[in-house]
Amino acid sequence: MYDSNQGTRSVVKQGVESSATAKPGVRPFSRPEAKRLVQDLLTPKPLLYWIDFLMTVSIGYGCAAVYLTAPAFSPMQIIAFLLSGPALFRAGIFIHEIVHREEPSMAGFRLAWNLIIGIPLLMHSLLYRNHLDHHHPRKFGTPADGEYLPLGAAPIQATFLYLAQILTLPSLTIVRFLVLVPLSLLHPRFRRWVIERWSSYIINPYYRRVVPPTEPLGSWVVWDLLGFLWVVGILALLFKGLITWAMVGRLYGLAVWTISLNYIRNLTAHRYVNRGSRMTYEEQIEDSLTIGEGSLLTLLLFPVGLRYHTLHHAFPLMPYHSMGEAHRRLMEQSAEDSVYRSTIVPSYWAAIRELLRGARMAGQAGQNPMQVWRSSETTMSAQ
Repeated sequence: MYDSNQGTRSVVKQGVESSATAKPGVRPFSRPEAKRLVQDLLTPKPLLYWIDFLMTVSIGYGCAAVYLTAPAFSPMQIIAFLLSGPALFRAGIFIHEIVHREEPSMAGFRLAWNLIIGIPLLMHSLLYRNHLDHHHPRKFGTPADGEYLPLGAAPIQATFLYLAQILTLPSLTIVRFLVLVPLSLLHPRFRRWVIERWSSYIINPYYRRVVPPTEPLGSWVVWDLLGFLWVVGILALLFKGLITWAMVGRLYGLAVWTISLNYIRNLTAHRYVNRGSRMTYEEQIEDSLTIGEGSLLTLLLFPVGLRYHTLHHAFPLMPYHSMGEAHRRLMEQSAEDSVYRSTIVPSYWAAIRELLRGARMAGQAGQNPMQVWRSSETTMSAQ
């Protein structure tokens, strides 16, 4: 067990593996020292995952059912709509935990999540294995990172384009499963193209997934076919008159609402100021953010430990239920001028203001690092 008397403030006094770029006046982050403080918190508790997930998904699907069947624009429908989005968002964001959890004790949870949420919402967990690139020390913050765009160093138009993706994502996902998946099974080369370019839940539209030799291609076929059959089943119900086009429209609206919560939240996961070059470990920590306040907004937008994003990048295997305690320990043992403390912002809105301030300055200076991301797509396509 952790003994606070054994902790030292050396968490921020020792150097890290690559801390040469620490900002003047800010002490570097020592991951080895920090790990000694939180080592006992790295083991997941599967029962907590099951209870949390099953309660959340019950609320999400229950409210969604009310939303779909209640009279249009009635108070009951509006309330159900507002509640179902955050609940489905929370249930869906467990995909983030699943990607990081390969323990045998979590295998049953992974299977259940994919069957209960992954297939109905067309987001089986293999579609998020690209998240590992976001934690790759040589890819983070570069065009090879599917979850990074230089929004804090580019004109505000880049942020608007980022948000504009939301409206198209449900339709693009349906096209993938209904059209591209069956066609891709007819030719290996086309199948590989689909996995590389149409099989990652990302914010960087120029990203191309690298398919390693160890990729579970057989599992990809199984889960993709289940998603295809799910869409076909919905269409069959539609053409038989068992569901209406109005209900399909409502489902699309609910999907957009749910996705919006994640996209709005993601604006404050990082500072997004890197211009495409490779970052040191220290720079990756400094670019990540922790939301300080525990308000209702934070509870809704940052479920399953997402508010502790700096901590997550320091310890990707930290289970979400341990993050609050791990954060408390690191705060107790970190000096006031530590890198870890420098990544904490008072609130969601403070982080948004910082992002917009950087975008405004970039616009005034005529700087747009998004060109690096666009040129990287051209380079990769030519290879």
